[in-house]
Amino acid sequence: MTRNHGAWLARTTEAPLEPDRPLVDPHHHLWDWPGHRYLPDDFVADTRGHNVCHSVFIECMAGYRAQGPQELRPVGETEWVVAVTPGQRPLVAAIVGFADLTLGGDIAPVLRAHREAGAGRFRGIRHSCTWDFSEEVPNSHSKAPPHLYLRDDFREGFTQLAQQGFLFEAWCYHTQLFELASLAKAFPQVTIVADHAGGPLGIGPYAGRREEVFEHWCRGIDELASRPNVVMKLGGLGMEINGFDWHRRERPPSSREMAEAIRPYVSYCIRRFGVERCMFESNFPVDNLSGPYTVLWNAFKRLAGQYGNAAADLLLADNASRVYDLPARR
Repeated sequence: MTRNHGAWLARTTEAPLEPDRPLVDPHHHLWDWPGHRYLPDDFVADTRGHNVCHSVFIECMAGYRAQGPQELRPVGETEWVVAVTPGQRPLVAAIVGFADLTLGGDIAPVLRAHREAGAGRFRGIRHSCTWDFSEEVPNSHSKAPPHLYLRDDFREGFTQLAQQGFLFEAWCYHTQLFELASLAKAFPQVTIVADHAGGPLGIGPYAGRREEVFEHWCRGIDELASRPNVVMKLGGLGMEINGFDWHRRERPPSSREMAEAIRPYVSYCIRRFGVERCMFESNFPVDNLSGPYTVLWNAFKRLAGQYGNAAADLLLADNASRVYDLPARR
């Protein structure tokens, strides 16, 4: 984007809805890369106005060790997050890191190292499988090959994940939902958290085919929801890959506009998974591409509110607290 993104975000401002309602943000990132930083103070500034009691850091290849065995370098991310988020702050009450599960049985010491580095906050592993045949669709930052979740070496590593009692965070596109469902069926004892509403694509060969993609996505969601060990995150739909193109507008969408646009996906997930197995997520700062944090969570509150107050509590805070075993809210 050539324009000043901060100035563009400021064109749509809203007061937080229900500012005292407790929220848990179960999906955000932190990083300190050359030319692009998103550190704890940046996240705190974004959340200001909403009552975010706890949050969950999700791996993004930040803070890796520069030396040592290759398989242990991702443990540096867990070490870095603990260092930049002191325990006295509610920020980052849990951490989900990366480990290469295709290492099979050799992944066991990596998982133990993450646990030790996490100082009581490490909860599990995300190993994304996002892959598409089209060069117009970005593949996983972890360079996943096609059909990763079906591979024998990956599943051998997943067995170690199960043995050590960690959850698994899955990031796949809508074209891969049946593969994720197969993994969930093979490991019913492992809690699997599906990211970003199952990744409905809207760019490249999927552009201009929203109804067709939605029907395909629904079939995958049906299969995934039939696995009781799977929990769905509702969010991550502000990325360019989803094809809403909010970032190309003169101003960001309002929370009403955003809520209406993503309502079909949110409603269908809640219908299939139930309010007990869904949680809203910010995916910040990635979804900052499409609008401010306050507007995003206002949209989520509008959507959650239609299910009643008790269900809204589950969707906006309580389910995330349970799944990630978070401390009691202050």
